[in-house]
Amino acid sequence: MNAKKGLDFKHKEVINIKDAKRLGFVQDVTADFKTGTITSIIVPGNTKFFNFFSTGDDLTIPWTSIKAIGDDIILVDF
Repeated sequence: MNAKKGLDFKHKEVINIKDAKRLGFVQDVTADFKTGTITSIIVPGNTKFFNFFSTGDDLTIPWTSIKAIGDDIILVDF
C-alpha cells in the first residue's frame, strides 16, 4: 500500500470487512516519527457528548488491518 499523508485520511469512512459494519470516520492518525510512516488510524467511539468529549471508546486501528483505501472509504479487517 502506498504511503499516504495523514490529512488524506481525514473524514474518510471506515468499514469493517468482517461484518460490513460502519465504524465511523477517521478522526486522527498516529505515526512513527523516525520513519515518517503512519502506524494506525483513530476512529471516534460511538458515545460522544455533543461531539466534543470522547468517552475513551475511540478505536485505534493498526495500519496492518487496513485492506483497501478508496476516495471516500477505508476498508479494514478489524
